[in-house]
Amino acid sequence: QVQLVESGGGLVQAGDSLRLSCAASGRTARLLPMAWFRQAPGKEREFVAAVNWSGSTTDYADYVKGRFTISRDNFKNTVYLQINSLKPEDTAVYYCAAGSSGTLRSNYNYWGQGTQVTVSS
Repeated sequence: QVQLVESGGGLVQAGDSLRLSCAASGRTARLLPMAWFRQAPGKEREFVAAVNWSGSTTDYADYVKGRFTISRDNFKNTVYLQINSLKPEDTAVYYCAAGSSGTLRSNYNYWGQGTQVTVSS
């Protein structure tokens, strides 16, 4: 079993930066690909970024390339999402997930409770 706890969200202004963290616990957590998804009000949960178990391979949704960076520290069992140049349309609940690789929600078996990011214009 893997437990995921996100942190780092908050209310920020457009143009600011945030770093979200996802602390993972469980014996196999450091062996699993992990990802970030987000869900804006009234919208479907969408893929943001993913990283393989070692951190050597990453994947991003087209709309975040150049602004978002996913990374992981397996010594700390933590995955990060660095978000730069925040835009109001980035407002959403951001979820951490662990499981198989890829961009589909169904690939991930474990989910955190989410952290709210709100960007004011």
